[in-house]
Amino acid sequence: MKKAILATKIGMTQIFDQDGTLIPVTVLQAGPCVVTQVKTPDNDGYSAVQVGFVDKKEKIINKDKGGKKEVIHRHGVNKPLQGHFAKAGVSAKRYIRELKLENAQDYAPGSEIKADIFAEGDRIDATAISKGKGFQGAIKRHGQHRGPMTHGSKFHRHQGSNGACSSPSKVFKGKGMPGHMGCVRVTVQNLSVVRVDAEKNLLLVKGAVPGPRKGLVTIKETTKVEA
Repeated sequence: MKKAILATKIGMTQIFDQDGTLIPVTVLQAGPCVVTQVKTPDNDGYSAVQVGFVDKKEKIINKDKGGKKEVIHRHGVNKPLQGHFAKAGVSAKRYIRELKLENAQDYAPGSEIKADIFAEGDRIDATAISKGKGFQGAIKRHGQHRGPMTHGSKFHRHQGSNGACSSPSKVFKGKGMPGHMGCVRVTVQNLSVVRVDAEKNLLLVKGAVPGPRKGLVTIKETTKVEA
């Protein structure tokens, strides 16, 4: 992997190409991401780049200790992370992620990764936490078929038989049943970058990207190989 960046989802809109074809796109605020640490095979056993994204709001809490005010909490991060950011020479970040880039040795702590690493026509994979939909039935959660809706059937939206009483005398593991839906890690592969705004660090991606608005999205060059 040579290209990767963190982004936040702004929302969806539509644009027109040169032929006048309407294209539905998702707008992503991609970067700038700041390198906070470079992992090397000698030190860490593998090669990767640790990046920070979105500045944390400055928050200082003073505590009176023996008549003197002492700062006990700054930027909403604990002391180990404060030292980690200070060592890299960057401000406190809300998100920290590792990107396993092939050219990780080309980066240094404090350097930036911006949206201009991608270009129009690039193929990407988008990873995010999907929208949470709460507790849902088997029809919505698993796409199961409903029962007859006529009078007296008493079976409309139930998940069906759970297991016969004599054989197998149990409910098999993995049986589709009602439960919590959504709020899982989802990757949509082989999306197309329609437009790049380098000045505003915006990426316009064709189609839908998982997750809610303002949610964190990891953008990587696709692993799909064109036939």
